[in-house]
Amino acid sequence: MSGPLRHRILVVDDEECIRALFAQVMQRGGYEVATAEDGFDALLKVKQFLPDLIISDLNMPKMSGFEFLSVVRRRFPTISVIASSGAYGSRVVPTGVLADDFFAKGQEHIHTLLKMVDDLIQMSAARAVAHQKEPAPVWM
Repeated sequence: MSGPLRHRILVVDDEECIRALFAQVMQRGGYEVATAEDGFDALLKVKQFLPDLIISDLNMPKMSGFEFLSVVRRRFPTISVIASSGAYGSRVVPTGVLADDFFAKGQEHIHTLLKMVDDLIQMSAARAVAHQKEPAPVWM
């Protein structure tokens, strides 16, 4: 007999300690979690572990979060996205980033991130329709 459906979260960050912290908080919140260290790794994980929501750092080597989120929005418009970075100071999604919400690392309490995830999971059906109408920019 299987348990209740657990929503899947993919955490993408090049800093191992941030990945581990975010994953631990999401697991304690009842979510199934996978992690990736950069955009390329995350694209491989999405093929194996289709998430309901992605939390992605914006500043990563190899493939930045800007590039990764552009690909996600174009190829997987129904997946909700939270961008995260320590380089921006407000909860407003930075210009040019296709994300549903923004978490300012080091400036907001970690439980704020869990609340964002919970809220987005609840609103995911309505957001999926909106994502299909938005053009995705190409990051070079």
